[in-house]
Amino acid sequence: MTTDHSQPPLAVITGGGTGIGRAVAELLLERGWAVRALGLDADADLPEAISFRRCDVSDGAALFDAVSDLGAVSALVTAAAVLRDDEWEPASFDAVLGINATGVLAVAELLRSRLSDADGAIVNFASMWSYFGSAGSPAYAASKGAIVALTRSQAVAYAAEGIRVNAVAPGWIATPMSRRARDDADRYARITARIPLGRWGGASEVAAAIGFLVSPDASYITGTVLNVDGGYAIA
Repeated sequence: MTTDHSQPPLAVITGGGTGIGRAVAELLLERGWAVRALGLDADADLPEAISFRRCDVSDGAALFDAVSDLGAVSALVTAAAVLRDDEWEPASFDAVLGINATGVLAVAELLRSRLSDADGAIVNFASMWSYFGSAGSPAYAASKGAIVALTRSQAVAYAAEGIRVNAVAPGWIATPMSRRARDDADRYARITARIPLGRWGGASEVAAAIGFLVSPDASYITGTVLNVDGGYAIA
């Protein structure tokens, strides 16, 4: 390990310009981390202290360029994900998996040696859809199921290199991706009624779980999928 302890720890966050990814970026920034956010979109008010690089994580060359200047990486958070309306079409199915699953593998492999240099941690994004079928979003559900298996495989493969790998599985979180469900009053009510805690989660609550998983407090945790869903998966 060759980490320079005079420098703040560095986190790379895919999808770090919006939604939960942004919440993670802001939390780590507040805790003294340096943050490189990657993605296709960034909120107009994203703090300037977050180093944002526009990048399609399914584009290997663009991904390489977006991280080529980085040294040791203490945390990788893979929040980038997409949904499509036509996921039963094979081309769309492949495109969703390319970002949501293959893109996760690609960025981890690209940064693997730099994560090892820092005894780093990876947090992937599974989902409640890792466990449930989805009539409307089969590619998204399949990709999130793949993340569970990938996380466990990475945890086993990377352990000897000093890298821990875990995942969070968010439930119904109030983000732009869930806006369609929240705008449907009947659907929103049905969903909320099933959540044991009786409310939707916030992006900051998922970020807090990730903040724990990348911290020294989680130093003996690897290969775990942490549900952040208000109990939805067990209801």
